[in-house]
Amino acid sequence: MNANILTQIEQISVNVVDIERAITFYRDTLGMKFMFQAGQMAFFDCNGIRLMLSLPEKPEFNHPGSVIYYKVEDMRMVYEAFIERGVTFISEPHVVAKMEHLNIWMAFFRDTEGNTLALTSEVSN
Repeated sequence: MNANILTQIEQISVNVVDIERAITFYRDTLGMKFMFQAGQMAFFDCNGIRLMLSLPEKPEFNHPGSVIYYKVEDMRMVYEAFIERGVTFISEPHVVAKMEHLNIWMAFFRDTEGNTLALTSEVSN
């Protein structure tokens, strides 16, 4: 059996409290491609990876999600566009890793449901 059996992410699930508010934020504020809604679940396409927003199915699943890092080409442009759309950032864009040929930039923000999200960009030196 191949050791690299898990090679692609199909879907990421993020807990929400208010599905309609979350849909509006991800679709209208972040500009993600809305696919469809099925009851208390909403699905977005993020370049082939599905993002599922949903109310927790059981109390034990009701906890903050993992940080989702969205790759962007122009960190400053996206950051400023999101500020204009009312996104509240936890941190301004900053370098988190300086490497030989590139720097990795990140900026963290929260969605309407309290989940932490991030923008990340690799910038050549």
